[in-house]
Amino acid sequence: MPEPAILVKEIEAHQRRMDEVQENYTFREITLTDELDPKGAVNGSSSEEHEVFFVNGYRIAHLVKKNGKDLNEGDRKGEQDRIKRLIEKDMKAPPGHSFNRRGENVGVSQILALMKISNPRRITLNGRSTLAFDFVGDNHAKAHGLAENAARKIAGTVWVDEMDRGVARLEARFDDNLRIGGGFVANIQKGTSLIFEQSRLEQGLWMPAVSEIHLAARELLVKGVRRNIHVKDFEFRRFDVGMLQQIAPPPQ
Repeated sequence: MPEPAILVKEIEAHQRRMDEVQENYTFREITLTDELDPKGAVNGSSSEEHEVFFVNGYRIAHLVKKNGKDLNEGDRKGEQDRIKRLIEKDMKAPPGHSFNRRGENVGVSQILALMKISNPRRITLNGRSTLAFDFVGDNHAKAHGLAENAARKIAGTVWVDEMDRGVARLEARFDDNLRIGGGFVANIQKGTSLIFEQSRLEQGLWMPAVSEIHLAARELLVKGVRRNIHVKDFEFRRFDVGMLQQIAPPPQ
């Protein structure tokens, strides 16, 4: 079994490389959101489908469907204008990276960078030798931004492909409340949980496959929010500049 501290550094470095490789791809992403009542019953659902790509290292999600239906002409024109503005802005900005995504979402890279591991063991997952271990966020680690602050408050288990050092699955839960804006903007409540799964593609590339978020929060000190969010990523293709003309064509 590899020495834990070295293992974490290897996994983190591999994930950063995969994040950067992902920037050379475009893919489809479907997000299904279930709104829950206080008892946990679903009282409304919605879905969005995006074409995701990267410009200068920044993640851009182009909306193509809502609730399973293509956008109407007006919405499609508005979305193309929005995407065009984002592309122009990101082309002028200093280079970014997908692990510093717009919106400061908590992702695998942020969690790996701030974890302390225990109980390493070797298992078989999807027919491949896999290293599994438990982790907690390091409250003493220096955090930059909302995503890393969140990563310090979670605990869970991660499964790592032994040969590639690719993260196959990560389960995490908030063991403490996370106050955003001192609690005046939002309060992500203890018990909120996250699941990330990644799939092995050709040549040892590991790409996001499925994410699930079970969210309990309170917004603006008043409104309670309970949601189940399911995200599926698929149809990965190498990105080329010509795709920008399809996504945000120049004005006629």
